[in-house]
Amino acid sequence: MTEQRRALVMHLASGSEPLLIAIPTESADELAGRLPAMIRNGDIESIAAANGSSIAVNFAHVLAAHVDTAPGLGKIYGSLPREH
Repeated sequence: MTEQRRALVMHLASGSEPLLIAIPTESADELAGRLPAMIRNGDIESIAAANGSSIAVNFAHVLAAHVDTAPGLGKIYGSLPREH
């Protein structure tokens, strides 16, 4: 069975499409637990992406966020290159 990729899904105050960031599977639960406080406090946080990069997020502009399974198709920020 293949391991499912995880993503931080953020719904922005601007009303645009959700923003997805690929995150390491091993840190998904910890990040999910911190999300309510980050949104409530409007924190600016550095999010570790699955590809090893770091992405700064200003949670003052995020209305809702959750950790979910990453979609199988499409490119999301911080994702690892696909193997063919």
